[in-house]
Amino acid sequence: MVQLSRARTAAAVLATGVMAVSAVFTAPAAVAKGSSTPKPVASFDGPRGVDVDRDGRIVVGAADGTVSLVTDRGRHPKVREIGSVPATGLAPAVAAGRHDKFYALTGGGEPGTGAATLYLLRKGRDAKPIADIAAYQQRDPDPFNQEGEPTESNPFGVAALKDGSVLVADAAGNDLLRVYPNGHIVTVARLKPRTVEVPAGLPPEFDGNPIPPVGTEITAEAVATSVTVGPDGYWYVGELRGFPATPGTSEIWRIKPGTRNAVCNPERPHKGDCRRFADGLTSIVDLAPGSHGSILAVELVQQSWFQWELELVDPPIGGLFRVRPGGSIRELVPGTLILPGGADTAPNGKIYVTGPVFGPGSLSRIG
Repeated sequence: MVQLSRARTAAAVLATGVMAVSAVFTAPAAVAKGSSTPKPVASFDGPRGVDVDRDGRIVVGAADGTVSLVTDRGRHPKVREIGSVPATGLAPAVAAGRHDKFYALTGGGEPGTGAATLYLLRKGRDAKPIADIAAYQQRDPDPFNQEGEPTESNPFGVAALKDGSVLVADAAGNDLLRVYPNGHIVTVARLKPRTVEVPAGLPPEFDGNPIPPVGTEITAEAVATSVTVGPDGYWYVGELRGFPATPGTSEIWRIKPGTRNAVCNPERPHKGDCRRFADGLTSIVDLAPGSHGSILAVELVQQSWFQWELELVDPPIGGLFRVRPGGSIRELVPGTLILPGGADTAPNGKIYVTGPVFGPGSLSRIG
């Protein structure tokens, strides 16, 4: 089994990607039954984070750090800026809490810089930092780190809970955290690496590092990018999968609410408080609750983030998938999403998606 030292983690790729992309959807391919072509609702620069509150208003995070509230009613949707957080190269993840409280999560950086921080936003007030995730990870190193940087942090996904606490998925820390209103943080679960095989079609080297031959076994980090509360109340975490980002090796984990210090173990996926909900996905960047107990999963690039970084994919088509209990997976609006950043379901059943995550993009509606 072979390991490469830092052949560029997915977290770094997403923080530095600059490919020019101009639209969230392309000419539609065959559309899955029960879905429809995405329809743009509002334009944003590099939109990523998206969450729909109980009133059907959509919260969107853009690349410059602004967080906006979109009301999609009638012919002319309204867009109102709630506030802003430090720009870190990628739009913040966002979540809608109760009582007009909104949360924004900035991407990776050093402690005390405003990066890797969870913020509370309220109308008419400045963004308030609640928790420095990077500082916490300095005291809570990843015991399964494969890159030699166990205290690195790149918080990437966020979900608000009914009790006022917030779940944070850290892509570099490979863990799920819970942040309480007073800023106290606890570790909910750690995601172990997985042994994967080098896929076909990769070049012999990347950034001066040789890439092993096809079929070589490599230990690849989970890269926890996403978290949501499912229709059943359980907490779900999605993986991007680190180098070599082998397609079909991203998992979704189901975690019992209230859990602390669980281990999500690919070698024992059906044991303990963290159990595998689904397997066989690729480069997951967001999760959302779906209908009839399902979970929606967003793939950044269906061939994998690494193949896109190598410029082997053009255009970089991602995907939106409905995953049902038992593991069945069905793609919605196939062939239409370019580098999607996030998705969520409104109370009326419509699905909202954001993207592309780099360059001009939009919030779009499906259904």
